[in-house]
Amino acid sequence: MSSRVRDMPSLIIVGGFFGDEGKGKIAAYLALSDKPVIIVRTGSINAGHTVVFNGKTFKLRVVPSGFISRDSRLLIAPGALVRLDILFKEITETGTRGRVFLDYNTGIIEERHVEAELADQYFSQVIGSTLQGVGAAMIDRVARRLKLARDFEELKEITIDVPGTVNEALAMGELVHVEGTQGSFLSLYHGTYPYVTSRDTTASAVASEVGLGPKHVDDVVVVFKAYVTRVGNGPLLGELSHSETLKLGWVEEATVTRRIRRVAPFSIELARRAIMLNSATQIALTKLDALYKESRGCREWSCLPVEARKWVEYVEDSLKTPVSLIGTCEEVDCVIDRRRELGLLR
Repeated sequence: MSSRVRDMPSLIIVGGFFGDEGKGKIAAYLALSDKPVIIVRTGSINAGHTVVFNGKTFKLRVVPSGFISRDSRLLIAPGALVRLDILFKEITETGTRGRVFLDYNTGIIEERHVEAELADQYFSQVIGSTLQGVGAAMIDRVARRLKLARDFEELKEITIDVPGTVNEALAMGELVHVEGTQGSFLSLYHGTYPYVTSRDTTASAVASEVGLGPKHVDDVVVVFKAYVTRVGNGPLLGELSHSETLKLGWVEEATVTRRIRRVAPFSIELARRAIMLNSATQIALTKLDALYKESRGCREWSCLPVEARKWVEYVEDSLKTPVSLIGTCEEVDCVIDRRRELGLLR
């Protein structure tokens, strides 16, 4: 289908809760349907995105989730942090050699950063860090000690000027997608401090990590899951017991750490604040089938049970933002795309 979005040279995808909202699925679906010329991933390896495509599951920590759009260039932002072993492993697994490029200034996590976090009880026991070396590497970056992609000979052939490349594409009217990581309430500035990550995770910061000026951001898709989950310590309003979570069928494992996610019902209050923090223009809702079993596998709005449609409309009305995409099972294409119906497509 034709899916160039009206007056939208760039689109940012961000998480609306504490991560784990299904951004990987939504980013992959949008890449497959919209076919952007460039896809940029921000953030770091402490956030995993899961993509289920043609029955195969990919768990990605570096390569953009939109890699299934085979003609898209896949870029890593200068504000991102990567580990070389994970980078090369994912390039091989996804078959994206020759399509993945890092900015010269992308930060590189070394083994010493992982060791520093493992030895720090505050990181491991108080904050509940993923212990991937991200926080320690960020400390080095702020202190101007961190090595960058330009410092590694093995990256010489895949380093480019990402901001220049992205802005040149936009000047030519080409579509660019930007994938944020984690969730709005893990933001260093806007989240549940100190139980947060080491960067800002909202749309403004995502754009800044890429080198994308605010006047070039035309659409922000905030992803919410049909319930709220978080990994690690920190407050979680309405948190359910493990037995309640089991009964509802909402038990999940974290992509990176394999820890069991804590769970709470969908929060309109948190969602409303996320819409504000990100200037959201669209909402993507995932795992609707976890709330309404009969909706599983639906790809059309009319296929949804009445109760499910009423709940989506309640979310839409409460947040004053259109729900344009609805995920109803794990596969990338298992999405109800309402953008045309809502007047968001040409």
